[in-house]
Amino acid sequence: MATENGRSAPGRRPRAAAGSGETIYNRIAMLRAERNVSRRQLAEALGVHYQTVGYLERGEYSPSLHLALRIARYFEVPVEVVFSTEPFPRIGQ
Repeated sequence: MATENGRSAPGRRPRAAAGSGETIYNRIAMLRAERNVSRRQLAEALGVHYQTVGYLERGEYSPSLHLALRIARYFEVPVEVVFSTEPFPRIGQ
């Protein structure tokens, strides 16, 4: 379970928001690759553990609204460019 600052509690795997049942899709990995930013660099900029970035990218953890907005601000894009409740179309389709 994640703490308020987005860090995982010791020994626990993050998961989607409790009770929501909805998957939050994201483009974090793609945005990082485009900008040549490592998970660790992004995590340091956001003030979260680098593993949290991995959990987010794999959809194992849904970010708080605050964290989602900070991620979008970091990449200088609207939050809808990073996160969606619908799967993003594959590139080239």
